[in-house]
Amino acid sequence: MTATASEADDRIIRESGIDARIALIVQPVLRGIGFRLVRVHLSGQNGLTLQIMAEREDGTMTVEDCEEVSRAVSPALDVDDPIEKAYHLEVSSPGIDRPLVRKSDFVTWTGHLVKMETSVPVADRKRFKGKIAEAGEDDILLERDKAAYGEEPTVRIPYDTIADVRLILTDDLIRDALSKDNRERKEAKKRRGEPEDDVSEDATEEHEQE
Repeated sequence: MTATASEADDRIIRESGIDARIALIVQPVLRGIGFRLVRVHLSGQNGLTLQIMAEREDGTMTVEDCEEVSRAVSPALDVDDPIEKAYHLEVSSPGIDRPLVRKSDFVTWTGHLVKMETSVPVADRKRFKGKIAEAGEDDILLERDKAAYGEEPTVRIPYDTIADVRLILTDDLIRDALSKDNRERKEAKKRRGEPEDDVSEDATEEHEQE
């Protein structure tokens, strides 16, 4: 990742290897049409599947948005051709049990349960499960779900040690996520002068890429 691209990427959790190369290609395309990248992942599922997880700046992502992103990134991927074999392109919303990749994500979902892995041991562990109690400038305070004997009930985890973190699906998360999504959709529709509705969904758009 170049210095310019790195500065433009406000994610604190990023890809490596071929995923990072793909992210470098698609991120400016997404930014140009009003979306932000959440995650890129190339897997061996169904041959080869490239998953691009994205969302609008306001956090919304509809099926139509997924189609727009797919149409925009496909030509860029064809030109740079980072994947040598044919693959299946899947563009999706982050979903309710989403990965957290920006500091703002941790702030937004403070109080909710997460699973987390760190790149180096923190308090003698690399895997954590607990609630985000605080999201600061440099680290988060995690309230352990089940502290082992002798462990502190909370642990501070610096952002620069976090390798992966995802929300855990709970009734509270579903309720808060749907409420947040409906609120953001209404605000977005109001800005665009469109009629409001209360429909909320996780969105995915798929197609084959040669």
